[in-house]
Amino acid sequence: MAVIAPPRLALSAMAAPLLIIMILAMMVLPMPPFLLDLLFTFNIALSMIVIMVSLYTLKPLDFAAFPTVLLLTTLMRLSLNVASSRVVLLEGHTGADAAGKVIEAFGHFLVGGNYAVGIVVFIILVIINFVVITKGAGRIAEVSARFTLDAMPGKQMAIDADLNAGLIGEDEARNRRAEIAHEAEFYGSMDGASKFVRGDAIAGILIMLINIIGGLAVGIFQHNLDLATAVNNYTLLTIGDGLVAQIPALIISTAAGIVVTRVGKGEDIGQQMLGQMFSNSRVLYLTAGVLGTLGLIPGMPHTAFLLLAAALGSMAYFMESRAQMAEAQQQVEEAVAPAPETIEVGWDDVAPVDVLGLEVGYRIIPLVDRGQDGELLRRIRGIRKKFAQDMGFLVPAVHIRDNLELRPNSYRISLKGVEVGQGEAFVGQYLAINPGRVLGDLNGTPTKDPTFGLPAIWIEAGMREQAQSFGYTVVDASTVVATHLSNIIQNHAAELLGREETQQLLERIGKESPKLVEDLVPKTLALGTLQKVLQNLLQEGVHIRDMRTIIEVLADHAARTQDPEMLTTLVRTALGRAITQTLFPGNGELQVIALAPQLENILMQATQSSGAEGPGLEPGLADQLLRGVNQSAESQEQMGIPAVLLVPTPMRSLMARFLRRSIPQLHVLSHAEVPDGRMIRVVSTVGG
Repeated sequence: MAVIAPPRLALSAMAAPLLIIMILAMMVLPMPPFLLDLLFTFNIALSMIVIMVSLYTLKPLDFAAFPTVLLLTTLMRLSLNVASSRVVLLEGHTGADAAGKVIEAFGHFLVGGNYAVGIVVFIILVIINFVVITKGAGRIAEVSARFTLDAMPGKQMAIDADLNAGLIGEDEARNRRAEIAHEAEFYGSMDGASKFVRGDAIAGILIMLINIIGGLAVGIFQHNLDLATAVNNYTLLTIGDGLVAQIPALIISTAAGIVVTRVGKGEDIGQQMLGQMFSNSRVLYLTAGVLGTLGLIPGMPHTAFLLLAAALGSMAYFMESRAQMAEAQQQVEEAVAPAPETIEVGWDDVAPVDVLGLEVGYRIIPLVDRGQDGELLRRIRGIRKKFAQDMGFLVPAVHIRDNLELRPNSYRISLKGVEVGQGEAFVGQYLAINPGRVLGDLNGTPTKDPTFGLPAIWIEAGMREQAQSFGYTVVDASTVVATHLSNIIQNHAAELLGREETQQLLERIGKESPKLVEDLVPKTLALGTLQKVLQNLLQEGVHIRDMRTIIEVLADHAARTQDPEMLTTLVRTALGRAITQTLFPGNGELQVIALAPQLENILMQATQSSGAEGPGLEPGLADQLLRGVNQSAESQEQMGIPAVLLVPTPMRSLMARFLRRSIPQLHVLSHAEVPDGRMIRVVSTVGG
């Protein structure tokens, strides 16, 4: 019989409970001086660890445990104060080392054994900690928490926009949403934890006063010490005790300020300071000049000023020389670059028309430059992958080139050499899109979202958080171009499916069912007819992922008809479950628009006598039909329901072509496409 051993408790899981037990023990149990020395030393070491970790974190959430650490270290300091106060009051009459060597060292060495100086130093430290550092860090945490909460809806909308555009996957979107929630929780916790530190500073002053008064009373009345000896012993012990607790408190408060004031990612505090403060040689030259001038004034400490001025001047000269050498080396490399060979004109000079093209102005080049790790390149790959997963085929690659004839910040999207979209993108700025209801106005360059035509404003990077808190959807320049390109690909999916892509689909399905493909193309059905059927499906937003079903339906009926429209109708009927599931997920009822019986009869008669271009309707009736369907479709969309018109099967194809140009958001379904078991509810009737 196998024996299952109980799980071993990890040492890291016991750290927090042991620390709590230690804090409670210090408050209740008497501590010998040697143990107090160890605990005070551990407290100082812990504060140094905390500030070093805060210096090397790249973003606040990298130290998400900091609010808890702040609370526990504050409780540990207060527990040490309680334990040391007990020892000071019980053994203070024996001498300055009654509470351990650490307190004695802080009481004698740091303040020179002068309790008046010690009191002043202690009060200064408390004021610095309480008034300056803790109050500032708490205010920053409070404001950051409020702005983070206000900006959450805008950030969530930006994530949803990237997800819908195919720029990110479900996992990354889930991680981003979790990070936003964690950020809000972090700043809220920091706002609350800073109150503990402020209370700790006040408690330090009160503990010092209580220990001095209590020590004098114990020394004079219980141990019969004279006033001078009692004041000297108990005051120095109290000051040493206060300093050994307040210095770590000051260090941890500074760490809290560093964490909540972090701005930017990718660099720690040291890298940011060196890179932003000492990277400009002009600034160093000017500072060196000012210090040198002050050093030449009579009465000034010449050595200190002139020495520092020389150091800054040397640093600036070294940085400037290194920059000039790098520039010269680049010029040499450009000069010795091999000249292009002279080649005769040939057929290679005849450039074929790109199926999908993206031309950019010179200021947008960094977004598509591989050498600069262009963000737009990764987004375009994500768009093609997402489209292939959703629609069932891979669109041709997007050919990107710069065009000096365009305006610097402009871009142009072309389909088979013809422009189908254009817009502007400002690298380094953000587009704040007004979704309809915002809380305020922004300063920037007014424009319109190139994808959907919504009012928008180009803003500087520093206004991003403010725009999100106002309710704007804020996206960067690469997202603007990528979303526009994704929308164009979706709208022109049928044109992007050429014969080459159709052949690739056949080869892919042929690996699994070779006989099925061989019997259909080209024996029974031409490749061009299959392409036309697939294009008809894509034209109305129907995916072609289920190629097996499509091939089987065509194989069953291609011998009787070669008409692409008729074959499309048969394929749509077979794909009815997938079509309705896309429009109405789940198993709920289908909320559709229907035609009045009298209008339906008129249209059926017109359909039977119509040609390939659509039903032959009188202009008045056609206008009435368009207005009625458009009004019902808008009403459906306002209720958050897809605009779907349900018509008899014989007239579905012609009605779809007739209404597609005027009402592109409308989906036309036939009765045969509704699967068994799905309930239908007519929301509105046209022509009734």
